Amino acid sequence: MIPNAVLKRGGLVLGSIGLAALLYRQLLRSVIVNWGATDAEAHRRLPGDELLEEADGISTRAITINAPSSAVWPWIAQMGPAPRGGAYSYDWIENLLGLDMHSANRVLPEYQHPQIGHTLGYGTNRMRYERLEPGRVLAIRSEDGNWVWNFVLEEHDGTTRLISRNRFRLPSLPARVAMLPMEPGSLVMERKMLHGIKQRAERLAADGLKSAGG
Repeated sequence: MIPNAVLKRGGLVLGSIGLAALLYRQLLRSVIVNWGATDAEAHRRLPGDELLEEADGISTRAITINAPSSAVWPWIAQMGPAPRGGAYSYDWIENLLGLDMHSANRVLPEYQHPQIGHTLGYGTNRMRYERLEPGRVLAIRSEDGNWVWNFVLEEHDGTTRLISRNRFRLPSLPARVAMLPMEPGSLVMERKMLHGIKQRAERLAADGLKSAGG
């Protein structure tokens, strides 16, 4: 028979976990999964969403880049594990997970033309290029169909709005529970990635202007 004191402590622990999960969902989750995105961006349909219509988890994160989309696209096109351009995030964290990411600081000409049907590895996930509109849309989907990651570039008066959306199918309760602690972690990595792309694109645009000016 389990002592009442043990049952009481267990109940308190479960209650605290439940309360923390409730507060997270009510107060923090929207900010975490939609960092940088406007309310309209977070809730509107984007190119690539059709690759996973019924998603159990969605994040939409965005950043404004002071450069045309032509200076942003090269960094998106070459993303991926070595020998590709990396993910412009915290390489050391990604490599602890065996992702073999090495963020490039230059455009890699040999990886500027991804093709639909080509694949690349993200750890245990094999991702396939499913939608490509150079300069505007890149979407990849995992082989099991449970993850879609799409990038959308929208240019306005010489600046580019870069929107990154992840859509997940979570087919089991353990998968849904495991996603909760992953969301804050994904924000840390994706925020760094978006800022990394912004810095590289703005530098590329500035270098282009210098070259044009002689």
